[in-house]
Amino acid sequence: MRRSLAGVALAVTSMVALSFLIPLAALVMSLVKEQGVTAAEQRAAALAPVLTLTTDPSALRESAASLDAAEHLVVHLPDSGPLGSSKAPAALLERAQKGRESISREIPGGWICLQPVVLPGERVAVIENFVPEKELTRGVMESWAVMCFLAVGLIAGSVLVADRLGAKVVRSSKRLAQASRALGQGDLDARVDPMGPKELRDAGVAFNAMAHRMTELLAVERELVADLSHRLRTPLTALHLASERMAGTPESARVEAAVGELETELQAIIAAARTPLAVGPMGQGMLGAEAPAGRPAPGTPEGAGPRCEVGEVVRRRTAFWAVLAAQQDRSCSVGLTPEPTSVGLSDDDIAAVVDALIGNIFRHTGPGTPFGVHVVRTAQSVELVVEDGGPGIPEPERALSRGSSTGSTGLGLDIAQRAASATGGSMRIGRSPLGGAHITVAFALAAPALPGRRSRISRRRASRPRNR
Repeated sequence: MRRSLAGVALAVTSMVALSFLIPLAALVMSLVKEQGVTAAEQRAAALAPVLTLTTDPSALRESAASLDAAEHLVVHLPDSGPLGSSKAPAALLERAQKGRESISREIPGGWICLQPVVLPGERVAVIENFVPEKELTRGVMESWAVMCFLAVGLIAGSVLVADRLGAKVVRSSKRLAQASRALGQGDLDARVDPMGPKELRDAGVAFNAMAHRMTELLAVERELVADLSHRLRTPLTALHLASERMAGTPESARVEAAVGELETELQAIIAAARTPLAVGPMGQGMLGAEAPAGRPAPGTPEGAGPRCEVGEVVRRRTAFWAVLAAQQDRSCSVGLTPEPTSVGLSDDDIAAVVDALIGNIFRHTGPGTPFGVHVVRTAQSVELVVEDGGPGIPEPERALSRGSSTGSTGLGLDIAQRAASATGGSMRIGRSPLGGAHITVAFALAAPALPGRRSRISRRRASRPRNR
């Protein structure tokens, strides 16, 4: 591209330079010639007054000597020969004498000027001034050389400027192409520094935005796979409990082995999905990539997003877990506030939080460990409190970091934390009066629903426990 731009600049500038140089060169030659002829005519005319006063050869030679280029001035007297070396053709000289006509024309070797002068007695003398050809072109070659030098400098400058501009364009295009190839080969850190013309800068900005968005979507996809895989562990917990009740039957060993193999595969899927990308995950997991769950997308009227009653969802999910708790001799206390508990999340999101927190208790505490689930309404939020009598969580801050929990995938607490953050709430981990973990998930209350709009309550069939 640089060579093409330089070639275009060379061709265009050369054409422009030639279009000016050729007429200018002809004009310079014409002006120099005209100046020489005019000077010769002026010299001849300057000698005419002297000739009208005297025809003395010595006086005429003295007057001619005082003029520039006097060696080319010749006086043709009527009664004597020419005073000097004449170059005028006889025909022209005779025409000037007899016709008393001023003649100025080109002859071989130069230019001749004949100026007739009428003397007393109707006699005619002729003043001849010959201008050699070299006088007619004096300084022309030097002027042409200067013009050619300026033209060459102009062409070289235009080619250099075009090459520099082309280099900038080419450099920007190459960097954009290199970044595109790197991104296509899997380097998600590939970015380009926008430079060059406005169009290429816009292309660079668009490329960076595309690459950034692509990394976000990939991270969201990976987190979604991890979250969905984690949710599949809920029915696995129920299958584990069912297989324990089948102990001693011919099918129990086969069912237990199949469940263990399925859990191993799910663990591998979650681990693979959580492998860090080239750029840090920026996704929102199962809560969505475009906007946090429970929050309306930009431009959506207030109150038009998903809504649900936390108390109703907790009641249904604890009813499911109570059956499994009874099978393991776990005491389960449930406390639900009678006040409205509407939040800006879907039934599935709240159910995922409840299943994840209660599933953690079943997975990480032994049979017979008591637990409790409570829903409390405050002035600005709805608090879901899950506590147990197990060993507790020794490092709460580390547990809240996705994937940092020791001995588990760490997704359960992260699901709860992201759900709370999606509504503008928070999550806290402390020590329960029962002796174990005390987890409080605070959801910000949803804005009042529009007139005629009821809070959507899912009738999803109660099923599947969840785990960390």
